Amino acid sequence: MDTPSLAIVVPCYNEEEMLPTSLPALLAVLNQLQALNKISPESKLYLIDDGSQDNTWEQIEQACEEYRGQVVGLKLSRNRGHQYALLAGLENCCEDITVSIDADLQDDPSNIEKMVDEYHQGSDVVYGVRAARDTDTFFKRATAEGYYSLMRRMGVDLVFNHADFRLMSRRALDAMLEYRESQLFLRGIVREVGFPSSTVEYNRQVRIAGESKYPLRKMLSLAWSGISSFSTAPLRAITVLGVVASGLSMLMIVWVLSVRLFGDSAIPGWASILTPLLFIGSVQLLSLGVIGEYLAKLYNEIKQRPRYHISEKRGE
Repeated sequence: MDTPSLAIVVPCYNEEEMLPTSLPALLAVLNQLQALNKISPESKLYLIDDGSQDNTWEQIEQACEEYRGQVVGLKLSRNRGHQYALLAGLENCCEDITVSIDADLQDDPSNIEKMVDEYHQGSDVVYGVRAARDTDTFFKRATAEGYYSLMRRMGVDLVFNHADFRLMSRRALDAMLEYRESQLFLRGIVREVGFPSSTVEYNRQVRIAGESKYPLRKMLSLAWSGISSFSTAPLRAITVLGVVASGLSMLMIVWVLSVRLFGDSAIPGWASILTPLLFIGSVQLLSLGVIGEYLAKLYNEIKQRPRYHISEKRGE
């Protein structure tokens, strides 16, 4: 087998404090793997600026100039979010294998060598899996593990404790890029692709500079995107909810009629108003909300708008 070329794809958003640390660390990994003859000298580091508001792009431009031939910089025209920035890097690299990793280096880049070894042993996809969540708060750990469990119950195939730290072969990446939906949830799409896969366990590091770009609001948004993109369980839940509500409504009606026929405490008209308001009205609103979410996704998909625009490119 010929020595493969490697692309390390790094989405960056307001990472001016982190890049002086992550850039040399990732370049050291590339150089080490080249020295071991595990990857070819044509390997590159791709840095994608996701519409940063600080000096991230200026640092990327400087790196492209200083490490010409090794570093490629892409600047999106505006902030599109982590998944779109990652996709931009994956679509614009041409190497034999790609590794995606975040700029904060909480996913230890030293594990990239293990991923490349798994590739040489026949794996088209290698998932970086967290061995433990000791660095997380109790709330984040509980919600994250609960989310993976919920996704499995809804029939969504995900690798437990895996985010976006992974290796993909060229054929696996090309297959993934055939998925053209605009509502991206890459960790779910990769599982849909198939091909031989394996995992590499690692201990997640503490962020040493900057702030997390995934606050609770964005985490919840990504979670819902994954559920609504790969599972119809919420729609089926509406049917179950309707059946349950109908049963409760029948019991309520029986109770109301018994109060009306066999008691003297009933106020005229209260039963006919409260019963539908409390049950049917709430069920309808909930159902419309869930259906509306799926219709919104269909609306966005049908428009087929470009998922991102690249305003500048450096290093090639």
